[in-house]
Amino acid sequence: MASGYLAIVLHAHLPFVRHPEYESFLEETWLFEAITEVYIPLLRVFENLRKDGVDFRITLSLSPPLLAMLQDDFLQKRYVAHLEHLSRLGDQEIGREHADPRLLEAARMYRRLLQETLDIYENQYHRDLVGAFGRLQDDGCLEIITAAATHGYLPILRTQPAAVKAQLEVGAESYRQAFNRPLPGFWLPECGYFPGLEESVREAGGSYFFVETHGIMNASDKPRYGYLAPLACPNGVAAFGRDPASGRQVWSANEGYPGDPWYRDFYKDIGFESDFDYIKPYILDGKTRVFTGFKYYRVTGDTNQKEPYEPLRARERAAVHADDFIKRQKEAIERYAPSLDQPPLIVALYDAELFGHWWFEGPQWLNFVIRKLASDKQGLELLTPSEYLERHPVQQCAQPSASSWGDKGYSDFWLNPGNDWIYRHLHDAAGRMQEVVRNNAGAAPDSLTYRALQQAARSLLLAQASDWAFIMKTGTAVDYAYGRTRDHLARFNYLVDAVTSDTVDEERLEALEAMDDIFPEINYRVFA
Repeated sequence: MASGYLAIVLHAHLPFVRHPEYESFLEETWLFEAITEVYIPLLRVFENLRKDGVDFRITLSLSPPLLAMLQDDFLQKRYVAHLEHLSRLGDQEIGREHADPRLLEAARMYRRLLQETLDIYENQYHRDLVGAFGRLQDDGCLEIITAAATHGYLPILRTQPAAVKAQLEVGAESYRQAFNRPLPGFWLPECGYFPGLEESVREAGGSYFFVETHGIMNASDKPRYGYLAPLACPNGVAAFGRDPASGRQVWSANEGYPGDPWYRDFYKDIGFESDFDYIKPYILDGKTRVFTGFKYYRVTGDTNQKEPYEPLRARERAAVHADDFIKRQKEAIERYAPSLDQPPLIVALYDAELFGHWWFEGPQWLNFVIRKLASDKQGLELLTPSEYLERHPVQQCAQPSASSWGDKGYSDFWLNPGNDWIYRHLHDAAGRMQEVVRNNAGAAPDSLTYRALQQAARSLLLAQASDWAFIMKTGTAVDYAYGRTRDHLARFNYLVDAVTSDTVDEERLEALEAMDDIFPEINYRVFA
């Protein structure tokens, strides 16, 4: 029996960005970059592990907006065009860097990766990445969970309890539609929790969720095992606490592995540094510089004189850092285990997009970690939250405290002078939705009223996404975040007004249905 457990949990989420009304759209590249740099690389790691007979367990959260975009035929076609576009740039880059062997190696690597990615996406996965992840779950390698419907920040939405209920129940239904199985647990958006939220989690079908460390440590009763074991909420739903040390080792700008001088520098991209006339055919509409993924320099250090990126040296460092990570987890287990009467559990929570996008070598590191743990049969075992609960079904009962994993640990990041204006509108809209649902609970499925209420529910959920408040706080793409919030609220209010006055315009409704086609199976009565 292992002396300790390690649960690695990756949370994959992007806001729902789909703009068929435009020839191309900057924010859609968020998805395209993530598919190329994160989701397909992770799938390749997992499938190679399985092919090599490596027994492993990883927990992966796929948010409902991400599931919807990965399954969307329109976005799939745009992604293929995006890859073909970058492949032409790859051909150009090999010729351009031919005279510098230090950069040529990286150029050839990028061109090869693009070719392989296109082939895998089209011919191996047939554009169905959700199905590919689902097969890994069916094989027992992954435990896939999900988040709230549009990643709404639940501790603030709780002003309207029906909004919290709808976010979780629509999210759970999205999961069941995608994977045809019951939902194991939830990744609460931003790990945002408030006492009592476990009731909505249970009603939606989840048996566990995750909280920040202090959500466990500040619980109603002192946790006997600290954050090294989950707590059972009063209704029996398990709350797993994040291990802070494993987070710092991978995330921290100062202590974390991605800051190693041999790793690739994310920001040194030819999309922003090449001559404009050269890069013009490969940027957005030939006008707006964007990241291309062609990055030729390594982190190096605090200097503007970056050294060329060497992929083989970076891979070697990923192996070294995998050894270091495992060593540190084992040391923690050895330190804690003697004082506990059950094996301690380290819960390592990460945004999936760190692995491959922000930290290019992240998937390689994860591959090394899994293989090394599998070959070492002593001390530390990878498992999923469900497996842990099966082995240890009785947990200490206590109420976790309010918490999030955002700055300062509570709700400051999502409620501050830069974004607080949105919430009075969101709360008002949730109240209006409940009223119009009560007044039209029996709308016939073939009626314009029914369709308008279905679309109003989609618009409200999209307006509630935590991404918009997050972007307003960070200062990136602020105009887009403002616009999305205003647009979804305007669409919602139009639809509710039209239903109330019995003036639904079918042509306008069809346009809204085409633009915001998320959650086709939604039932508007979830807001009752």
